[in-house]
Amino acid sequence: MKTNYELRYASHPEDAKHYDTTRLRRDFLIEKVFAKDEVNMVYSMYDRMVVGGAMPVDECLKLEAIDPLKAPFFTTRRELGIYNVGEGAGIVKVGDEEFELGFKEALYVGSGDRDVFFCSKDAKKPAKFYFNSCVAHTSYPNKKITKQDAVVAHMGSLEMSNERNINKMIVNQVLPTCQLQMGMTELATGSIWNTMPAHIHSRRMEAYFYFEVPEGQAVCHFMGEPQETRHIWMKGDQAVLSPEWSIHSAAATHNYTFIWGMGGENLDYGDQDFFEITDLK
Repeated sequence: MKTNYELRYASHPEDAKHYDTTRLRRDFLIEKVFAKDEVNMVYSMYDRMVVGGAMPVDECLKLEAIDPLKAPFFTTRRELGIYNVGEGAGIVKVGDEEFELGFKEALYVGSGDRDVFFCSKDAKKPAKFYFNSCVAHTSYPNKKITKQDAVVAHMGSLEMSNERNINKMIVNQVLPTCQLQMGMTELATGSIWNTMPAHIHSRRMEAYFYFEVPEGQAVCHFMGEPQETRHIWMKGDQAVLSPEWSIHSAAATHNYTFIWGMGGENLDYGDQDFFEITDLK
C-alpha cells in the first residue's frame, strides 16, 4: 500500500481573488482522491479538516497517522466520516470492530487510539472510501448510517433544474459528533444545479466531493466571495475545498451526486447566510 498526503494552507479572500486558473486549482481542487491500493489525503488549514480517499484492491489499507498529526494513531485526536462510493461493498475495521459498507452507506468513527483499515470484499469490484476528518475533543461511539437513517430534505424543482434530495447522515439529528457534519445530495434526472441560492457560513468550512458524473461529462464548481466569484471545472471522483468566506455551488453537464462535509464552530446546519441569485457577480 501507499499513503500520499499534502498540506493546503488557508488563503485570504483579498489574495484569492487575484488567483489565476492554475493557482485556484492548486489551492482548492483535490484531483486525485482514489488510486489502486493507495490512501490519498489533503490536510487543510481550513478548520484543519482532512479530506481523502482509500481504494483497497489487492490488500487492506491502513489509515496511517501522517506526520502533521503528531499522534500515534490517525484517530487519536480526530473523528472521521466515511462513505463508500465504489462499485463493490467494503469493510472498515476500527480496532476490534468491523463495519460493512455498501454503495452510498456511511460510517462515523469517534476519536481514540486504535487502527483503522479499509478493505474491499471483491478485488474485481473494489470499494472506494471517501473520508473527511476533523479535530475532536470528545470520543463518541462509532456508528454505521444508511440513507434510511438520514434526515432527508427534498428541495428544488425540475423547472428550476435543481430538484434534489439532501440526505443528512452524519449530523447531530442522527448521531452525536464533535464538529464534523456530512451528507449526500442526489440530483434528479434533468437537474444540474446544487446549492442555489448560494450561501456562506463563516462559522464553518466545507468540502464537496462529486461522483456519479458520467465519463465525458464535467462539473463546474463555483466559489469565491459573492461579489467576486470564480469557477473550477471538475471531473467525477474529485473534491474541492471551500473556505468559510466562499460560496459553494455547482452546475454540471449531467445530473450527479455529491458528498458535503463541514467542520468548524457549530453544528447548526441552518446557520447560513444566503445571497440572491441575481446579486452574484
